[in-house]
Amino acid sequence: MRAKRRNRLLLVLGLVALCGLAVGLTLYALRSNINLFFSPVQIAAGDAPIERQLRAGGMVKEGTVARDSDSLDVSFVVTDYVDDVEVRYSGILPDLFREGQGVVVVGQLTADGWIRADKVLAKHDENYMPPEVADALKEAGYSPADYKDAGMDGSP
Repeated sequence: MRAKRRNRLLLVLGLVALCGLAVGLTLYALRSNINLFFSPVQIAAGDAPIERQLRAGGMVKEGTVARDSDSLDVSFVVTDYVDDVEVRYSGILPDLFREGQGVVVVGQLTADGWIRADKVLAKHDENYMPPEVADALKEAGYSPADYKDAGMDGSP
């Protein structure tokens, strides 16, 4: 009878250990795929992780879009009107991408302080701003009315 109980106990402990290992490995795998949103102020403050996937957003600063004539490389500055962060991207930009518009980039922050973007997401109409960008700009002291009054929303 004792041998039977011991075998059951070992079986239960083995199953618990395997479940714990499976949960631990799953959480470890998901941790590397999480990409949190950071504003230029947070990036300048050093809150953003270096060489890890992240999302950053703000407004494309006027006069900062530079395209390479020989390739699809483009660089631009994303701002929240407090701090700026340079973004470098290689690929075709969305049709609605332009200076003075809200944008969210997905990529990695380099040790030099610029973002190597894998994706660039632009807004889909003149009234829309990504929620993360709107929140970051509000934290910086700007309201949506400020964008329209100053012509920063891309409207004429």
